[in-house]
Amino acid sequence: MKRLLASIALLGLVVPTQAAVATGNKPTSTRTYTASDAVIANPERGFYHHTETHYRADGTGYTPLDRTTLTNYRTSENITQILRVFYLEKFAGQDKLDRAYLDQVRADFRTIRASGVKAIVRFAYALPGAGWPPPTPYGDAPVARVLKHIDQLKPILRENADVIEVMQQGFIGLWGEGYYTDHFSDPADPSIVTDQNWADRKAVTDALLRALPRDRMIQVRTPYMKQRTYGVPTGAAGGLDAAQAYNGSVPARIGHHNDCFLASPDDFGTYLSNPIQLDKDFVAQESKYLPQGGETCAVNSPRSDWPEASAEMAEQHWSYLNTDYNKDVLGSWGDNITTAQKQLGYRFTLTRGTFTKNTRPRGDVSISLDLRNDGWAAPYNPRQVQLIFQGDRRSYVVPLKTDPRHWAPGTTTTLKQKVRGPAVPGKYKLLLKIADPRLASRPEYSGQLANQGTWQPTTGTNDLGHTVTVSTR
Repeated sequence: MKRLLASIALLGLVVPTQAAVATGNKPTSTRTYTASDAVIANPERGFYHHTETHYRADGTGYTPLDRTTLTNYRTSENITQILRVFYLEKFAGQDKLDRAYLDQVRADFRTIRASGVKAIVRFAYALPGAGWPPPTPYGDAPVARVLKHIDQLKPILRENADVIEVMQQGFIGLWGEGYYTDHFSDPADPSIVTDQNWADRKAVTDALLRALPRDRMIQVRTPYMKQRTYGVPTGAAGGLDAAQAYNGSVPARIGHHNDCFLASPDDFGTYLSNPIQLDKDFVAQESKYLPQGGETCAVNSPRSDWPEASAEMAEQHWSYLNTDYNKDVLGSWGDNITTAQKQLGYRFTLTRGTFTKNTRPRGDVSISLDLRNDGWAAPYNPRQVQLIFQGDRRSYVVPLKTDPRHWAPGTTTTLKQKVRGPAVPGKYKLLLKIADPRLASRPEYSGQLANQGTWQPTTGTNDLGHTVTVSTR
């Protein structure tokens, strides 16, 4: 028997660690699970690839997404997300978006969905011209036109919210990053932003929040953009707290992206507080419940070196990072890139489970699961956790009362619940599914546990290694 158990363990299968014990009239079985060291292609986390497309005055420049390329990101690189920047050059000077343009945007979202990936979405009007600082005019659109464009994009955003993991504010300024702008600050000195400029910026943010479903979030480029627009103080005390998280309010739907991460003490103007640490503390608090991600943009040793970079990503609960830029920074991390691949976002590891062994039809089944989050963040979009009784002829799905968004990094969550078992006698394998509520039938969008021998890729479920017997005796 010992030799048999050792052989099973080497295969990475789940094995009982103790004999069944009686709990009341129903014996239970307790199992432990072996953690996996693999890089896992879980949705809405990890590295992303940058993609962008343009639409010039003559209607040229649109480069559609390629399904094979996106699928290979997921299957060959374990990358499940892209940044998709839609440049609207043609429309900076006109109110109405072309039907042909809207059709191409819709087609891109169909490609994203078919590929089993998701998109961080941003719209922008302009890239910089030659020279530095960038010459004026920058080429973005006035607030009234931006609002009309958002209104025309709203149906597309709503239709495709299932594959939009988060939307960046965009629209304002070069790259859609809110700084070098003709209309939302002084073009000659972008640091001068009037009260009216702030009101216009707020109008754009509010319009985006209305355009998206209530369970989808947006990100702003600097902490001050949220603080100034919505009257939020900096520092940890000003950040979103657990009582506000996920309640659908405006503060609970606005996170952050840092596209000059590690580049200088203030990340090239990302942090504006005095001292800078206040803004960093603000983001660290907010990102417990809101999406945080971005890209590196310049070598700045020792801050951009792995020890400081990884500590800051952990402190600020980073969910995603650009794999395409800055290559010099990422290259300096060496083999630690693999650690980042594992720890960006959530990484749930099942450590222990206790289950009822036998029950009567529709009888109680007790489960207790210990799940550790070894990632730097928790999920920021809704997830449904389902216990599945898989029989030879039929399976039964039971929703569990838990929210993975509260499975905080560095902690172990115990799911201890009593559910009703199947009505039909038989033997039922127990599976756990961490499902995307909008894409529950697509296994690519379900959460894989970081364990050996549990993942079922064809169904998007995790095998708990336990069988419940339902019997009338």
